[in-house]
Amino acid sequence: MTHSDPATYVAENRSELVRTTLDTLAVDTSNPPGNTRALVESIESELDGLGVETERFAVDPAKPNLLVRIPGNSDRTFCFNGHLDTVPFDAETWEYDPLGERVDDRIYGRGATDMKGPLAAMLLALRAFVEADGDPPVDLLFAFVSDEEVGGDAGLPALLAADRLDADACVIGEPTCSAGRYSVVVADRGSIWLTLEATGEAAHGSRPVLGDNAIDRLYGAVTTLRERFGQRELDIDATVEPILEESIEYYAPTMGAETARALFSFPSINLGTIEGGEAINSVPQSATAEIDIRLTAGVQTPDVLSEIRECVATCDGVTVAEVSWSVGTAEPPDSPLVDAVASTAETVTGQRVYRRSATGGGDAKKLRNAGVPTVEFAAGNDTVHAVDEYTTVDALATNAAVYARLPAVWADTEEP
Repeated sequence: MTHSDPATYVAENRSELVRTTLDTLAVDTSNPPGNTRALVESIESELDGLGVETERFAVDPAKPNLLVRIPGNSDRTFCFNGHLDTVPFDAETWEYDPLGERVDDRIYGRGATDMKGPLAAMLLALRAFVEADGDPPVDLLFAFVSDEEVGGDAGLPALLAADRLDADACVIGEPTCSAGRYSVVVADRGSIWLTLEATGEAAHGSRPVLGDNAIDRLYGAVTTLRERFGQRELDIDATVEPILEESIEYYAPTMGAETARALFSFPSINLGTIEGGEAINSVPQSATAEIDIRLTAGVQTPDVLSEIRECVATCDGVTVAEVSWSVGTAEPPDSPLVDAVASTAETVTGQRVYRRSATGGGDAKKLRNAGVPTVEFAAGNDTVHAVDEYTTVDALATNAAVYARLPAVWADTEEP
């Protein structure tokens, strides 16, 4: 039996949405190891008989990706993207079943909010488009990918490298809302990951003046970086300023307006690991540290990296051993895609939807760099990666309602 429109279908199938969520949670896709074959097989089984085109693409047999295409009444393609893997869990620390348990309005499980709940909402929307009278207004592509949680190459990067993901716009179901506050994430931050190595001169711990302490040298270099860059205001492109202001307003209730402004106005510098020394009574001859530096979109990461290299070069005995970096990306906050997602979410929730930056970066950055306008949106909460992670039936229904309405709203926008 067909339905007049996808939005009606998802509204009438909340129980189906809950069932699909529990089914996805029941399959352990913790990464590592990140084996998603069983979940892909389960989704393929669910889609059997719908008459949709599916393609399984894998460069690692244990980590397949699933593409589902639904032809529409346009040569434009809208993509829904979600990842199949989750972070690991320790079942002994959970009060509820990490492989799925419903308690009243809550559905517990690893990935409930990040992001098997949104994935289930996408699957219900997919079914709604198939069951609805008439074709979708645009071509639809559903890309369910592996290996996201560890930033691996078997997921979205493999699809992009093989030209299997050709879309004009994309929404990723990463959780972007919590505590009754809604947002669409339109930007991410750039990053610089540094490995610093320090060398010194060993000596007995009772005679430290006869040696050069590599850990002291290393920590001195980290302190210098913090002093020189940590409180230097970033030179941010003017086009990103509106995103910055909405980001600060969104985060202010949870971290304070001053802290939120500093987070985006200055580089954040985190000393993640430091290793060195052999014994308490020896002056260490070598030491290493890993440093995570984040930069707001609109900042030229290579320029900052060049200055950091010059700074480290002035620190005795310290060198940059390894470095990886990325530039922050952003969608214009008034772009057709952002307008479509924000306005649809506002219609469904009746609430303001902020257009903000993420504090980190993920698959959205990869898609934007590949030329696909991309945002993130999903109702959720702050239990991402936490013990007793959960979502709610209302959040699931909100996501399904937004995803079902979104292609028609986007189709009415002018082409970029």
